[in-house]
Amino acid sequence: MPRDHIKYSSSPTVNNSDDEDDLEGKSSPMSYKERRREAHTQAEQKRRDAIKKGYDTLQELVPTCQQTDVSGYKLSKATVLQKSIDYIQYLQQQKKKQEEERNALRKEVVALRIMQTNYEQIVKAQQTQPGHTETRISDEVKFSVFQSIMEQLFLTFSAVSVNNFSDLSAGVFSWLEEYCKPQTLKDTVFQVLRRHNGQMRR
Repeated sequence: MPRDHIKYSSSPTVNNSDDEDDLEGKSSPMSYKERRREAHTQAEQKRRDAIKKGYDTLQELVPTCQQTDVSGYKLSKATVLQKSIDYIQYLQQQKKKQEEERNALRKEVVALRIMQTNYEQIVKAQQTQPGHTETRISDEVKFSVFQSIMEQLFLTFSAVSVNNFSDLSAGVFSWLEEYCKPQTLKDTVFQVLRRHNGQMRR
């Protein structure tokens, strides 16, 4: 009789253990799914936060986005993107314009250096002419000669268009090529000097 009691009492213990294993086996897949769902939710939230941060940064950097629409509400994401694209295109146009102006200025610098070299050659040629003797010339006479030369050049420069920077740049180079050639400048200087010499002898 005691043996039967022991055998009978041990059977429920085994069944209870099997039931617990079944419960653990059923609960594990549910926990895994929940963990995956939670990880997906966190990743999606991070993605949304990154997008929001990007739009906020655009609104801070782009001047045309630092405002609200006519209704007083915050600009929509589509509006922020479009205004950002427009501003980038504007910056590209400004960069291209500045590069063109810089190239034009470089050409002008080259032209001015050529003029300087030509003037130096003219002065050197005058000083090395046979019979050339150094004489003192008053500042008043120097200024008068310089003024006459500049006035004559200014008369020719009046034909250069100054409507905009592009026309001015193109006109200056054409003017330099036509009126500032070494021989042309030399003839102009000689003409002015002859006129002043004639006036001084009177």
